[in-house]
Amino acid sequence: MSPGVRSLTVLGKFKPFGLIAEATDCKPPDVDVSDSYEYFLFDPHLTGQGNDGDGNEANFSRQREHELFIRHNRIIWTSGSRVLKRFTLSSPIIKACWSHLGRGPEAFLCVLQIGCLTVYSTSGEVVSVPLSRTVISIWPLPFGLLLQQAAEVNQSSHIPFSSATPTLASREMLRQRKETGNISPQNFHSSVAHELTSRRDMSSHLILRDPLEEPEPIYLEERGKLNIMKDYDERTIWTSDRLPLMTSYNKGKMQHSVWAAEFIDSNREASASCSSGVAPDTVFPKRVSFRRIWQAKGAKKAASKVFLATDDAVPVICFLILEQKKLLSVGLQTVEINNEILFDVKPDISWSVSAIAAAPVVVTRSQVKNGLLPHLDIIVLSPENDLVLYVGKQCLCKYVLPSGFGKNLVSGDRESAEKDSGPRDLKITGLSDAVLGCINLSVNHSQIFRCALTGSPSSSLANDCIAALAEGLQSDLYNLFLSLLWGDDNSDQKGSCVHFEWEAFCNIFLGICKKPTDVHQKQPKTSSESSWEFLLSSKFHKAYPRFHSGIISNNSSDLEGIVPFGTKTGGGKIPSKSMELMVQSLDCLHAVYESLKMDNLRKQDLHQLAVLLCNIAKFLGEKCYIDHYIRDFPRLSETIRACTTLSSSRKPPNLFRWFENCLRRGSLPTNLDDLPDLIRKDGCSIVSWARKIVSFYSVLFGDKPVGQKLSSGVPCNISPGSYSSNEELAILAMAGERFGLHQLDLLPSGVSLPLRHALDSCRESPPADWPAIAYVLLGREDMALSVFRNLSSSKEFEMQSDTSLISMFIPYMLHLHPVIVPSSLSESVGMENSKIEDTSSVDGSVIDGMEHIFNSYTQLRYGRDLRLNEIRRLLCSARPVIIQTSANPTISDQEQQQAFTVPKLVLAGRLPAQQNAIVNLDPNVRNIQELKTWPEFHNAVAAGLRLAPLQGKVSRTWIKYNKPGEPNAVHAGLLFGLGLQGYLHVLNLSDIYQYFTQDHESTTVGLMLGLAASYRRTMQPEIAKALFFHVPARYQASYAEFEIPTLLQSAALVSVGILFEGSAHQQTMQLLLGEIGRRSAGDNILEREGYAVSAGFSLGLVALGRGGDALGSLDPFVNRLLQYLGAKEGRSLLAPSNEDHRSAAQITDGSTSNVDITAPGAIIALALMYLKTESEVIFSKLYIPQTHYELECVRPDFIMLRVIARNLIMWSRIRPTCEWIESQVPEVVKNGISHLQDDMDDMYEMDVEALVQAYVNIVAGACISLGLRFAGTRDGNARDLLYNYALYLLNEIKPVSATSGTAFPRGISKFVDKGTLEMCLYLVILSLSVVMAGSGDLQIFRLLRFLRSRNSADGHANYGTQMAVSLATGFLFLGGGMRTFSTSNGSIAMLLITLYPRLPSGPNDNRCHLQASLTLLSAFRHLYVLATEARWLQTIDVDSGLPVYAPLEVTVKETELYSETRFCEVTPCILPERAILKRICVCGPRYWPQQVELVPEEKHWWSFGDKSDPFSSGVIHVKRKVGACSYVDDPVGCQSLLSRAMHKVFGLRTLGESNTLANSHRELDSDSVDHLVSTFSSDPSLIAFAQLCCDKTWNDRSDSDFKEFCLQVLFDCISKDRPALLQVYLSLYTTIASMADLLVKTDSNVCDSLSISSLKVALAYNEAVTSGRLASSGGFVQSIFLASLGKRCEEILNCSTELKINLRNYLTSEAWSDDHNSKLQKDTILLSWYLKWFSVPSPSIIRAAVEKIKSKFNISTSAVPLLRLLLPSTHISAISEIDRVFFPSNVTIAL
Repeated sequence: MSPGVRSLTVLGKFKPFGLIAEATDCKPPDVDVSDSYEYFLFDPHLTGQGNDGDGNEANFSRQREHELFIRHNRIIWTSGSRVLKRFTLSSPIIKACWSHLGRGPEAFLCVLQIGCLTVYSTSGEVVSVPLSRTVISIWPLPFGLLLQQAAEVNQSSHIPFSSATPTLASREMLRQRKETGNISPQNFHSSVAHELTSRRDMSSHLILRDPLEEPEPIYLEERGKLNIMKDYDERTIWTSDRLPLMTSYNKGKMQHSVWAAEFIDSNREASASCSSGVAPDTVFPKRVSFRRIWQAKGAKKAASKVFLATDDAVPVICFLILEQKKLLSVGLQTVEINNEILFDVKPDISWSVSAIAAAPVVVTRSQVKNGLLPHLDIIVLSPENDLVLYVGKQCLCKYVLPSGFGKNLVSGDRESAEKDSGPRDLKITGLSDAVLGCINLSVNHSQIFRCALTGSPSSSLANDCIAALAEGLQSDLYNLFLSLLWGDDNSDQKGSCVHFEWEAFCNIFLGICKKPTDVHQKQPKTSSESSWEFLLSSKFHKAYPRFHSGIISNNSSDLEGIVPFGTKTGGGKIPSKSMELMVQSLDCLHAVYESLKMDNLRKQDLHQLAVLLCNIAKFLGEKCYIDHYIRDFPRLSETIRACTTLSSSRKPPNLFRWFENCLRRGSLPTNLDDLPDLIRKDGCSIVSWARKIVSFYSVLFGDKPVGQKLSSGVPCNISPGSYSSNEELAILAMAGERFGLHQLDLLPSGVSLPLRHALDSCRESPPADWPAIAYVLLGREDMALSVFRNLSSSKEFEMQSDTSLISMFIPYMLHLHPVIVPSSLSESVGMENSKIEDTSSVDGSVIDGMEHIFNSYTQLRYGRDLRLNEIRRLLCSARPVIIQTSANPTISDQEQQQAFTVPKLVLAGRLPAQQNAIVNLDPNVRNIQELKTWPEFHNAVAAGLRLAPLQGKVSRTWIKYNKPGEPNAVHAGLLFGLGLQGYLHVLNLSDIYQYFTQDHESTTVGLMLGLAASYRRTMQPEIAKALFFHVPARYQASYAEFEIPTLLQSAALVSVGILFEGSAHQQTMQLLLGEIGRRSAGDNILEREGYAVSAGFSLGLVALGRGGDALGSLDPFVNRLLQYLGAKEGRSLLAPSNEDHRSAAQITDGSTSNVDITAPGAIIALALMYLKTESEVIFSKLYIPQTHYELECVRPDFIMLRVIARNLIMWSRIRPTCEWIESQVPEVVKNGISHLQDDMDDMYEMDVEALVQAYVNIVAGACISLGLRFAGTRDGNARDLLYNYALYLLNEIKPVSATSGTAFPRGISKFVDKGTLEMCLYLVILSLSVVMAGSGDLQIFRLLRFLRSRNSADGHANYGTQMAVSLATGFLFLGGGMRTFSTSNGSIAMLLITLYPRLPSGPNDNRCHLQASLTLLSAFRHLYVLATEARWLQTIDVDSGLPVYAPLEVTVKETELYSETRFCEVTPCILPERAILKRICVCGPRYWPQQVELVPEEKHWWSFGDKSDPFSSGVIHVKRKVGACSYVDDPVGCQSLLSRAMHKVFGLRTLGESNTLANSHRELDSDSVDHLVSTFSSDPSLIAFAQLCCDKTWNDRSDSDFKEFCLQVLFDCISKDRPALLQVYLSLYTTIASMADLLVKTDSNVCDSLSISSLKVALAYNEAVTSGRLASSGGFVQSIFLASLGKRCEEILNCSTELKINLRNYLTSEAWSDDHNSKLQKDTILLSWYLKWFSVPSPSIIRAAVEKIKSKFNISTSAVPLLRLLLPSTHISAISEIDRVFFPSNVTIAL
């Protein structure tokens, strides 16, 4: 057959978009318009760019192409008319190309310039690779970039790399050090680098495998040896970026060569090695070598073009040799050896055609790939200027310009028209720039046009069939088919619409049958025909009504393409090739047919394909196939008559039958006959739809994955993830195959039921390691969002692909709303909260700095509770405080002091009794500015702490912008607050020293402590140097004296401890040990005590918890510390080396050590050093006095410190019981306390005050230990115990409430001062608030509010007690209830500093170590921030994006205090510590369950933004079940009684009840139905269906039964949270309804029986569920409903009186009725239903079974048992009918 002729599609004149972009950019002055330019077009998939066409046909193809435009030193990358990127380089561009550089899918733009190679990544990274030699060209390879070097004229004068390019040398040295490992540094650069350089200099070709490495030499494999490739005459002319191939041309030898690039091991000997042993093998772990696989001589010039193409699924290399005007093609073959693919030339594939231009295009098989390559055809311009398309060496067709193209060209371009003789003389003179199916054509050497080669048909059915034939036919048969398809008889000159394309495809096969359709035989009507008549007579008009609303018409003329059976097909012989083509085509097209059955939207295509398959099956005599198609479309029998030809007994594959067998018997190898071969073929994409469904069924019924296939041989992609059941594995398969909810809705209802069942059964609790798309498939968007948030940055590409996959499910879910947690409530709520004072407030709109505590979290946490308002009122420092006085003082008229603006600090009071008169501080009493310094400092610290991580990062510029001109306490406090949040790391050294040079005390203190907190545990040398500058003990003796205040020295010591925390740094520990007892510069004993305690804190921090494992022995440190405690056996082992050294360790006041100064610091140091170590030795050294004499010798506050230290060391012994606290009290104290109420005459020798002092201090110390042990745990036992002790001490000061029993000793207030009792009381209160930190406990808050309201008359109220109450209140509502404390070692140390048992009496009290000065009181107490953790958790509704309440089940691991425990919380809540947290489960009836498994670890809680945080920075997304309201809208649950509410509105019964309506006259309340559905469900389909049900006009369009059914379905969908049930129920119901209509109506539109097959699968699913083959607590659809459908179907089939007569005629004649009257059409449809419902095989199979029975058995009775054995899948009712037809005598005898 001669090649056909096809028209080109001209897209328009071609002009590089780079020129347009230049004109738009207004070229820069350095660009010369006369400069030549270059460009090349490429497929955007090369760089991973997506297609973004605008839909315009004229530029659709251009939108699919990208362009690189190069002029001088500029590159413009465009996509259509859109500029993607512009590149401007420093020197002219020699060449540019794309290369993957062996880094996977990422593409790099490689630009060659003089002296360097610049590599750009698509993400914007730039790497410049210097070149030591002249590189003339670059070429991409799959694993790198090939560089061809120019031959040097004088190589000896070449400067080596090391001297010419120092940057290169340094990069090379770094790289080689990494590769070689341990190599002598003296010889490395001089030997190895020189060796590498010399090898590169000798090689003519280099390979760059990574942009960060240096190019490597290329080796040449010849005769089994490796040599460096030195032949500079071998000029590269082409390489492949997909296959490791290169072609070169040697001008001297006039020879073309093809080279295969391969990797070789480094241990293979290279003959070019200069000196063995100099460069180890690890320097070159993998070398690249070229192996010549083909060569040809005779060409005087190099081929003008080389490219890859495909010939019979084999890649070929094509050489366009212009001097010979031919295209030479050489075939390739691959051989796999040791898992490596080697290329070689296939000698039997070598051919050539005449050509002056050629290019690879994708036309005939756009969906087929051959390995890594697409199927590439060849477009050739012959010397006669004919444009010809080749598939391999087979010529398919000739392309010509459109018929009207010449006129348009002449009218559009007069100038070029004058040069041409006329439109008929247009010639194609060149082609270029081929991308996929588009090329540039040069016409008459004057103009260039972009043209598209019409390849794949626009008809989706024709396209699918052609693709199936391409994948299923043998290569020679497919070439025959292509010749018929593209031949002259099927050229596109007669039309290219969808209908014509399908008719042309059908005529290929009908032509073989000698009966083509008359589509092309009809002559077009004359032009006098009107447009309307033309439309009415068109094929499109005839085809349109075929499937109106998805139902086929009754018009028999639609079947005109069928060749009637019984007619002769021609007397000529059919060639064997054609017959073989028909046989294989039937199998391939039948696979497409079965695949189309699985798509509800392709029913029209399915019918058209059935018409063609009937013709092919008739021609081949395949009566079983014909019977199969007529059963699906019974009206095809109208043109079928009895067949007289020999018939085949082949049984056609049937997917519906396979699904049914799977559901009844499982996935067995015996069922594979019902699967088309294409489904089990690797890489077959055209039937992938059916393959996916088959694989899902196979997995669901026991098939296991084996590699990329299942054990049954069906390919299947399975997403990674754990699974414990077949249902879970099936969902992973659906996720791996990208099969979403939209695809599930396209399936027939019955087929989709098992898959929906699997989704429903796994929805409750899917595994936690599934991909996000699997969760969205389940409808668990809450878990999908958690997966997205936990993706690390290295998986960003995977996340983007997952995001695109989720878009598949968007029509069936609400959009995933971004979670926006508001920082404040609505404006109205904010206005209400601003009125926190009473009506006598001075200023109701003042900003107090606590606005941030009102957010969505606290709104849910406290609801309408006013605790936050009250806490804001109590801690407000921006208003005058209430002053209670007994008399009216004189009100001063002093002006109000100005303070920090936001929030401002008001140091004034008001008198409510005197109309809220304002009382300001008297500036004459003291220096008021000095008095305000430290309050402003602490106020600013609080402001800095408000900048939580949610506020974003703080930059260095912002800090410097807020730096005042003159240093002040406000900025100092801000620095400390920022440091506690970790923000001061943005400051550089110059900024730090600028602050220090200001010589401002509070600024220096805040900066040192803030820097230490920001660089905590890092031992940063620069920061350490700055801190040690403020510790004179670190100076050398020769240094000059510096006057550094003790305040700064103390702050520096604690800062050093924080910086070196846990390091056990020996030198620092020695320094700090000496500083505990160092005498200060002055004689102020109080300063010495504070300094010693600061040094003790610092020493404890440095050796925190390292008492048992610190580097080096700690015995000398322990001995010295015990000496500081006053222990007699403690002898110093650290004698000073120099008497003049400032860090001398021997500290004495006179002749002995001053224990009163050194003991507190030593106790604290030992406690922190041996924290949680359970050291019995140190525990015994810190003994509690046991005798009266010892009690007299030890200060009571030291006893408290010893109790705290002992308990911190023996951490595990702390118990939250009263017995444990009493066990801390020595017997002598217990005995003395127990006799306080007895006769005191017998106790005159006893110091009662000493006993009571010791008792209250021991109890306070034990309570502090208890608070530290259970910090942030909210332990109920600890809370109750501490609360009782607080009430006990409060009642001892002044009775305020009745206490039960005699558990506590009474009357101790008589023997101890109130100040001591007050201090112990508030220490207990602080400990209680530490335990309940962040809980906002109401009972404790009431106690704190009472204590704050006390005045001096109620007790010893002073500055320290008020500070303690405020601190405890802040702890109780820590972070607004969003933060709490940790019990890690570092956190306990910081809390111990905060709770140090000494309260100041006033702002300037300096008795309390460094805290006592109000400066460091809060400065050190602010360190509690370092002990906090944001363990809060809130739940976000995934549909609404709003925070909601949700019940959680929290599981904690077993500890020494309790076994593994589960308890319930309601979000928002605070979780237990990471060390004990084991599991979090979302539970409760209103939300879908979700489980987060954790591994308890002794680590800090995850920081904000941590990618490994399983809670996504405190957020878990939950999904509310349909039928339940949120706990915010329905706290009690009365609105969630869905069943009662729905029945009240609908008045419904279940689906299984009788169809008789007892209340059919009742009218529906449409508003209530619509409102109720929208309340309980957010599914768009349910809401839309409810609105349809509520439509008033619906009553007139539907019968009452159907309306009742719809409302029942709506109820079932909502109550079970299964929106997908809606489609399933309606589809199955309408199937039965249409069957019933056929019996009573003569104009029924039903014409196919595909729904019967779907219904049978649904019933098989019901049997699988009831029998247990599908594991579930219940079926997806009500079992009684499916059973009723089956019963109803049998009733319909048994009620026809003529059905059995038609069945008898069908079985005996083996043919269908061909009468066209409507009565027989109905009978034919009923017969097809009967045959499919009862699984009756084709008549030929039945007759064969009957003949087998008659030949072997003499049947005297019923043949039903034997028929049952031979026809196992046929229903017993049908077997009985078969028995009556073929064995009538037996029936008569039986009767």
